[in-house]
Amino acid sequence: MATLLDFRRRIRSVKNSQQITRAMKFVAAARLRRAQEAALAARPYAHELARVLRSTMARIQEPEHPLLERREEKTVLAIVLSGERGLAGPFNANILRKANEFFRANRDKKIVTIPVGKKGRDALKKAGFEFAGEWVNVLSRVEFKTAREIAKLATDLYAERKVDSVYIVFSEFKSVMTANLAVEKLLPVEAMGEEKGSKEEKEEKDGAKKPETQVDYIYEQPEDQLLDKLLPRYVETQILRAMLESSASEYAARMTAMESATKNAGEVIEALTLHMNKVRQAAITKEIIEIVSGAAYGAQ
Repeated sequence: MATLLDFRRRIRSVKNSQQITRAMKFVAAARLRRAQEAALAARPYAHELARVLRSTMARIQEPEHPLLERREEKTVLAIVLSGERGLAGPFNANILRKANEFFRANRDKKIVTIPVGKKGRDALKKAGFEFAGEWVNVLSRVEFKTAREIAKLATDLYAERKVDSVYIVFSEFKSVMTANLAVEKLLPVEAMGEEKGSKEEKEEKDGAKKPETQVDYIYEQPEDQLLDKLLPRYVETQILRAMLESSASEYAARMTAMESATKNAGEVIEALTLHMNKVRQAAITKEIIEIVSGAAYGAQ
């Protein structure tokens, strides 16, 4: 049976763990605020850039560009954004489960991956997937330079016909408690009206947003020059937005997990303290009984 000293040691150990989880919660909350602001700030630009690009493509009779070429999907490139560390609740497990669902849906095709994040890299490497490249330790501080490098690799592989389509799997930040696991198609770029299941069309169906009216812009540059600039920037922006969304989702998941761990540690401390007090009370009662019994025996 555990002694009072054992209980005190256990309580001290749980309190130390509670201090660590509380500190990690505060750190994650501070980083979440900055990551959330960055993710929300990137959405309007990414949305408008996609709208301008689709509008430009709709005005060209037969747009010709390597990133617009459509062909049968025999080789699929998947960019998987995961976390860099653990202690984030089910965040990494959910991302990998979503990626595995996508892989199973395309099991008749060759899958090539670009993992972004240490946890995803380790899991995909263990599963035996082929890597076209990998990036780790880049989501704690998201930079446009990293997004541009990933986008360049993806666009080069597509333009060189080494892959037939490019998808990105990431966690879209919704709130501290919820996140939306998303799989978005980056290449080939869809023209206006062809994107299925996009956020804009869902909002239009729900009546939350009116359909966009097509404005007749007058472009100064030729269309092919516009596409040469817009298409690579579109891919870079979408990857950057996904990285910012994934970073914010990871910090939100870590803050929630550490808050839950801190609360659970408090409950464990209360239960151990109650049990320790019962053991101490039983020991005191036993000593009193022994003293009373000894005194009564001596009196006889």
